[in-house]
Amino acid sequence: MTTLGLGCSQLGGLYKPMSAAEANALVDWAWDAGIRYFDTAPFYGYTLSERRVGHSLQMRERERYVLSTKVGRLMRPDATVQPGDDGWAHPLPFRPRFDYTFDGIMRSYEDSQQRLGMQTIDVLYVHDIGAATHGDQHSRYWEQLTRGGGFRALAELRDCHAVSAIGLGINEWQVAVDAMQEADLDLILLAGRYTLLEQEALAPLLDRCARNDTRIVAGGVFNSGVLVGNGKFNYADAPVEVADRVARLAAVCTRFEVPLAAAALQFPLAHPAVVSCVIGASSIAQLQQNIAWLETPLPPELWQALQREGLIAESAPVPEVCA
Repeated sequence: MTTLGLGCSQLGGLYKPMSAAEANALVDWAWDAGIRYFDTAPFYGYTLSERRVGHSLQMRERERYVLSTKVGRLMRPDATVQPGDDGWAHPLPFRPRFDYTFDGIMRSYEDSQQRLGMQTIDVLYVHDIGAATHGDQHSRYWEQLTRGGGFRALAELRDCHAVSAIGLGINEWQVAVDAMQEADLDLILLAGRYTLLEQEALAPLLDRCARNDTRIVAGGVFNSGVLVGNGKFNYADAPVEVADRVARLAAVCTRFEVPLAAAALQFPLAHPAVVSCVIGASSIAQLQQNIAWLETPLPPELWQALQREGLIAESAPVPEVCA
C-alpha cells in the first residue's frame, strides 16, 4: 500500500453529486500523483462507487495497485430509493440489507467482482460491524459473523487466494479487539478512532496490532472534518468539548506556524502498526491539498508541545523527523 490511499466514498456522491467524468479525472490524477491504493464499498452511492472505481482502474495493470472493498451489506433493487438517502446525492436504485453470514459474505464478494469488473480483489473488509452501527441488533449480526460463518467465508476466500487479505472497516475500535479473538485478521481500516484528536484506541488496539502483525489503515483522520475547520465530528455538529479541544490543538500548531490539518494527517502514520492513510476527496484540488499537508515539514518540537500540554497521549508514537 502507498502511504496515502484514495477513499472512494465521494465517487459515490457523498453529500454532493460527482459526475462520472469528475470521478474518472480524480482517479487519474491520484494515479499520476503516485497513489496506488484505492478503497471502495458496495454501500457507497448504493453501488455507484464500485462501478466507477472499476471503470477507472480497468485499463491499469492489475498488479500495480491495491484495491479493497467491503462485505456485510447486500444491495437489493429498490425503486423507492431517493436522492439524499444515507447521505448519497444520487444513489443508484439499490437498498442495502445487512448480512454477515457465510452465504451473505460470499454473495457480496461475487457481486463486487461483477460491479468492479475484476476477477481479483486484494483486500476484503467487513463493513460497519459494531454496536455504534447496529445498536441493540449488534448481537444478532455479531452472531452471523462469528457463528454464522462470516469469518469462515473470509478465511476461505483468503486461503484459496481469491483475496490477499481480510479485515474490518469500522468506526469503533472496541469491536476490532473482539474480532481479533475470533479471526486471524490482516488489516483493520479504523476510521476516526486514532487521530490527533483522540487516541483511546492506542493501547487496547494499535499497540496490540503492532505486536500481532495486524496492520492498521487509518481513515477519518480529520474526524469528519472538525480538524480542517468544518465543525463536524462523527458526521454531526461537534460538541462543545470537542470544539474546545480542537481550538487548543490549533493554537499549538499556530505557535509553530504549521497547519493543524498537516499535523492531523501525519500523526497517525507515525505508529508502527499503521501502513497507510485513506483520505477522501471530492475534487482534484482537495486531493492536491491533502498531499501538500502530508509533505508539510513539521518540527519535532510541535509534537513535544502537544504531549506536554496533554493534547496527545505521552505514549503515542510521533514523527521523529520533518516530513
